[in-house]
Amino acid sequence: MAAVGLGQAVRTTPAGTLPANMVPHPREELFSVLVVDDHPLLREAIAARLMQMGAGTVHEAASVAEARARALATGPCDLAILDLGLPDGSGIDLVTELRAQGWPRIVVLASSDDPYAVRAAFQAGAQAYLLKSASPMVVTDGVRRVLEGGVYADPSVAPVLAAGTRVPGTDNTPRELSAREVEVLQLVADGRSNKEIGEALNLSALTVKSHLSRIGRKLGTGDRAQMVALAMRAGVIR
Repeated sequence: MAAVGLGQAVRTTPAGTLPANMVPHPREELFSVLVVDDHPLLREAIAARLMQMGAGTVHEAASVAEARARALATGPCDLAILDLGLPDGSGIDLVTELRAQGWPRIVVLASSDDPYAVRAAFQAGAQAYLLKSASPMVVTDGVRRVLEGGVYADPSVAPVLAAGTRVPGTDNTPRELSAREVEVLQLVADGRSNKEIGEALNLSALTVKSHLSRIGRKLGTGDRAQMVALAMRAGVIR
């Protein structure tokens, strides 16, 4: 392991040292990875597992700031594995940023099976959601699936995704909310005004009002506080 500044490190595997059946990447060459986690031992364990799977280069970062610096220096890698609980910012926001920068595959690593976090990670562009408590086999399966172009959810969070974004309305009938409607409701729960929600989502205040009207019709209430309460109770927002 060679230090590369900003508390980051990079590990490399000499080409040709791994048997072909150990490389899950759809292409013939070894793949590159960025691992972002603030726990050194866990980061090292993940890096070691990835190199066993065929990673040629594993870049490491311990924070959002370090991850941004590393992403700027290297450009998009084949894969990123991100901890959601970083000390200096939101892992979800980092997923969004990397996807916007052209990173093709992102695996989220989290300590929580919180329904909001699971849905938010996939809505931000992640292809997999793994728990830190997962067995090495589950981690390997998840990474392999993503490298092959698929998506993966830790078995313990799969029921959350199966439930979708359904929220029981005032008549207790589940109603499906769109990803945008969930975003709007979360910002309402955060105390944002229609104008502030519009600025955050790059929408006009009138469009935000239309979203809220549609949510109200689905849930059977025009009261913002009640809409938020129903969505929180269903685990769609926090």
